[in-house]
Amino acid sequence: MTEENAPEEKRKLINKFLMRLTKDQPQMYYATTSEISRSIHTMIKEHTNRLSVEEQALVRRITIEEIEALLGFHHKQKI
Repeated sequence: MTEENAPEEKRKLINKFLMRLTKDQPQMYYATTSEISRSIHTMIKEHTNRLSVEEQALVRRITIEEIEALLGFHHKQKI
């Protein structure tokens, strides 16, 4: 994985946690982005040891604010 792919890889990982969160807690579908971000951050911290080494490196210092920004991100077009 290269540095330029890191944001996209983080987004994919956050989306995996988001899918798991909404599956386990369907009421989270209606939660605010900040509530979802906090829940995902907690999940990441609880499940870090189950992630691959590369995935662990991606989320080692991830913040709730960064997760919130990634959740709010809409696919950008590549130029």
